[in-house]
Amino acid sequence: MIRTAFVLLSLALGVTAAMAETNPIAERQQTMKAVSAATREGAAMAKGDTPFDAGKAQSVFKTYADAAKKMPTLFPDSSKSGGETTASPKVWEDQAGFKAAFAKFEADAEAGAKAGDLADFRTAFGAATKNCGACHEAYRIKK
Repeated sequence: MIRTAFVLLSLALGVTAAMAETNPIAERQQTMKAVSAATREGAAMAKGDTPFDAGKAQSVFKTYADAAKKMPTLFPDSSKSGGETTASPKVWEDQAGFKAAFAKFEADAEAGAKAGDLADFRTAFGAATKNCGACHEAYRIKK
Protein backbone atom coordinates (compact mmCIF):
# COMPACT_ATOMS: atom_id res chain seq x y z
CA MET A 1 0.00 0.00 0.00
CA ILE A 2 2.77 2.43 0.92
CA ARG A 3 4.68 1.47 -2.19
CA THR A 4 1.62 2.17 -4.36
CA ALA A 5 1.13 5.55 -2.70
CA PHE A 6 4.79 6.40 -3.27
CA VAL A 7 4.57 5.41 -6.94
CA LEU A 8 1.40 7.49 -7.42
CA LEU A 9 2.99 10.49 -5.70
CA SER A 10 6.10 10.16 -7.86
CA LEU A 11 3.97 9.99 -11.00
CA ALA A 12 1.96 13.04 -9.93
CA LEU A 13 5.12 15.04 -9.29
CA GLY A 14 6.58 13.94 -12.60
CA VAL A 15 3.45 14.92 -14.49
CA THR A 16 3.38 18.30 -12.73
CA ALA A 17 7.01 18.94 -13.65
CA ALA A 18 6.42 17.85 -17.23
CA MET A 19 3.39 20.13 -17.51
CA ALA A 20 5.43 23.08 -16.24
CA GLU A 21 8.11 22.32 -18.82
CA THR A 22 5.55 22.18 -21.62
CA ASN A 23 3.66 25.26 -20.47
CA PRO A 24 5.40 28.17 -22.18
CA ILE A 25 3.43 30.77 -20.22
CA ALA A 26 4.50 29.30 -16.89
CA GLU A 27 8.07 28.86 -18.11
CA ARG A 28 8.39 32.45 -19.31
CA GLN A 29 6.89 33.70 -16.04
CA GLN A 30 9.49 31.73 -14.09
CA THR A 31 12.23 33.09 -16.33
CA MET A 32 11.02 36.65 -15.80
CA LYS A 33 10.91 36.09 -12.03
CA ALA A 34 14.59 35.17 -12.18
CA VAL A 35 15.29 38.32 -14.20
CA SER A 36 13.35 40.38 -11.67
CA ALA A 37 15.33 38.93 -8.76
CA ALA A 38 18.61 39.60 -10.58
CA THR A 39 17.47 43.14 -11.33
CA ARG A 40 16.71 43.80 -7.66
CA GLU A 41 20.18 42.57 -6.74
CA GLY A 42 21.78 44.64 -9.50
CA ALA A 43 19.80 47.74 -8.58
CA ALA A 44 20.93 47.47 -4.96
CA MET A 45 24.56 47.43 -6.10
CA ALA A 46 24.06 50.21 -8.66
CA LYS A 47 22.42 52.45 -6.03
CA GLY A 48 25.10 51.67 -3.47
CA ASP A 49 22.65 49.98 -1.10
CA THR A 50 24.88 46.90 -1.16
CA PRO A 51 28.60 46.80 -1.92
CA PHE A 52 29.68 46.08 -5.48
CA ASP A 53 30.59 42.41 -5.89
CA ALA A 54 32.03 41.38 -9.26
CA GLY A 55 30.79 37.80 -8.82
CA LYS A 56 27.24 38.96 -8.11
CA ALA A 57 27.43 41.38 -11.02
CA GLN A 58 28.42 38.54 -13.34
CA SER A 59 25.55 36.47 -11.95
CA VAL A 60 23.08 39.26 -12.73
CA PHE A 61 24.27 39.45 -16.31
CA LYS A 62 24.37 35.65 -16.67
CA THR A 63 20.71 35.52 -15.62
CA TYR A 64 19.96 38.19 -18.22
CA ALA A 65 21.87 36.38 -20.98
CA ASP A 66 20.22 33.05 -20.18
CA ALA A 67 16.78 34.67 -20.26
CA ALA A 68 17.55 36.48 -23.51
CA LYS A 69 18.46 33.18 -25.17
CA LYS A 70 15.45 31.33 -23.81
CA MET A 71 12.59 33.84 -23.98
CA PRO A 72 12.08 34.06 -27.76
CA THR A 73 11.38 30.32 -27.82
CA LEU A 74 8.65 30.59 -25.18
CA PHE A 75 6.07 32.36 -27.33
CA PRO A 76 4.54 29.72 -29.62
CA ASP A 77 1.22 30.56 -31.25
CA SER A 78 -0.50 28.26 -28.76
CA SER A 79 0.47 30.63 -25.92
CA LYS A 80 -1.21 33.77 -27.23
CA SER A 81 -3.89 33.45 -24.58
CA GLY A 82 -4.70 31.44 -21.54
CA GLY A 83 -3.03 31.41 -18.20
CA GLU A 84 -1.98 34.68 -16.68
CA THR A 85 -0.14 36.03 -19.70
CA THR A 86 0.52 39.72 -20.16
CA ALA A 87 2.16 39.20 -23.54
CA SER A 88 0.89 41.71 -26.08
CA PRO A 89 -0.36 40.48 -29.46
CA LYS A 90 2.54 42.53 -30.86
CA VAL A 91 4.88 39.68 -29.79
CA TRP A 92 3.43 37.54 -32.58
CA GLU A 93 2.79 40.40 -34.99
CA ASP A 94 6.38 41.65 -34.84
CA GLN A 95 8.49 38.53 -34.32
CA ALA A 96 11.53 40.14 -35.96
CA GLY A 97 11.44 43.13 -33.61
CA PHE A 98 10.72 40.93 -30.61
CA LYS A 99 13.67 38.66 -31.34
CA ALA A 100 15.90 41.66 -32.06
CA ALA A 101 15.04 43.11 -28.64
CA PHE A 102 16.20 39.90 -26.96
CA ALA A 103 19.33 39.77 -29.13
CA LYS A 104 20.20 43.29 -27.95
CA PHE A 105 19.46 42.33 -24.36
CA GLU A 106 21.76 39.32 -24.70
CA ALA A 107 24.55 41.44 -26.21
CA ASP A 108 24.23 43.99 -23.40
CA ALA A 109 24.27 41.19 -20.82
CA GLU A 110 27.40 39.67 -22.32
CA ALA A 111 29.11 43.08 -22.34
CA GLY A 112 27.97 43.71 -18.77
CA ALA A 113 29.47 40.45 -17.57
CA LYS A 114 32.87 42.01 -18.28
CA ALA A 115 32.28 44.91 -15.88
CA GLY A 116 35.18 44.97 -13.47
CA ASP A 117 34.20 47.85 -11.25
CA LEU A 118 31.14 49.70 -10.01
CA ALA A 119 31.29 52.42 -12.66
CA ASP A 120 31.38 49.88 -15.50
CA PHE A 121 28.64 47.87 -13.80
CA ARG A 122 26.36 50.89 -13.49
CA THR A 123 26.80 51.73 -17.17
CA ALA A 124 26.16 48.17 -18.34
CA PHE A 125 23.32 47.61 -15.89
CA GLY A 126 21.65 50.82 -17.03
CA ALA A 127 21.86 49.77 -20.68
CA ALA A 128 20.47 46.31 -19.98
CA THR A 129 17.59 47.52 -17.83
CA LYS A 130 16.75 50.20 -20.39
CA ASN A 131 16.24 47.32 -22.85
CA CYS A 132 13.96 45.61 -20.33
CA GLY A 133 11.80 48.70 -20.12
CA ALA A 134 11.67 49.19 -23.88
CA CYS A 135 10.68 45.57 -24.44
CA HIS A 136 7.98 45.75 -21.79
CA GLU A 137 6.60 48.94 -23.32
CA ALA A 138 6.37 47.39 -26.75
CA TYR A 139 5.51 43.76 -26.03
CA ARG A 140 3.73 43.61 -22.69
CA ILE A 141 0.17 44.52 -21.73
CA LYS A 142 0.11 46.79 -18.72
CA LYS A 143 -1.92 45.46 -15.83
